[in-house]
Amino acid sequence: MAGWIFLSMNSPFGMRPKGSPPVPLKTMRTDLQTWISESVKKLKGISDFPLLECHALLAHTLSKPREWIISHPEAEITPEQMMLLDSQFQRLLNGTPLPYITGTQAFYGLDFIVSPDVLIPRPETELLVEEAIEWLSQHSGCRTALDMGTGSGVIAVTLADQVPDLQVTASDISPAALEVARQNAQKFKVSERITFVESDLFERIGASFDLIAANLPYIPSMKLGALAVSKFEPLLALNGGLDGLDLIRKFIVQAVQFIRPGGLILMEIESGQGDSALVLAQNTIAEGSIRLVMDYAGLPRLVVIQAM
Repeated sequence: MAGWIFLSMNSPFGMRPKGSPPVPLKTMRTDLQTWISESVKKLKGISDFPLLECHALLAHTLSKPREWIISHPEAEITPEQMMLLDSQFQRLLNGTPLPYITGTQAFYGLDFIVSPDVLIPRPETELLVEEAIEWLSQHSGCRTALDMGTGSGVIAVTLADQVPDLQVTASDISPAALEVARQNAQKFKVSERITFVESDLFERIGASFDLIAANLPYIPSMKLGALAVSKFEPLLALNGGLDGLDLIRKFIVQAVQFIRPGGLILMEIESGQGDSALVLAQNTIAEGSIRLVMDYAGLPRLVVIQAM
């Protein structure tokens, strides 16, 4: 039996009957459809999208497109693949977010590299990117942008990808996050137009910009314990202080000193912070227009400041 690999007791197909001998994995075969069917049952009550996550996990493990997984339900999983799949599936059962297992997350049509050093990109942030791209398309002479709190770099990289003549500065307080952002800039071939700066807000920012975008930590500290993501995602990227606005207060005060005349400031906020964030901006900005942008659920998601 030397060299045989045994099926893990944590396999989604359940445990061996007590007292039965180990089953050599070299003789164990299953097809995609069987694995998916059994695994979806295990994930119900744990995942909101069990089928989607099973497809994604298989695509990652088998190095196949998701479309191939769906169209080849009869394909067999090899013993070696099953060993890896079993380990990754157990992480999923334990609550690890899928992007931290696969190492990628889709955002604005691009497949970004992610790690536990960065916040997993959210669909809501695409709204900020859309606002920025729309404004830049109407202001052809404005071609400098700052992405503050860049994390994985999704805002900076997407803007550079969508606006070919845009020069972007991407800043973050976390060196580990900046390394992930650099990898994404290289992956999408925009690194020559992005400057990365390790900075606590504007501490090491030495220029002014036409566009300043920020997706800073905005979760109230009292809410963190109830969030499943707080067990896996970096607290540095989540904790916004007592009311979630600690960094946003500082950002607004400092941002007005770095925005060029006629420039645009965009801030993502928690849906319950609309009124408070709006008042903060109104009390800080002497001139210019300020508005809230609602997300697709009709909830406040962005504060938009148009400088004079």
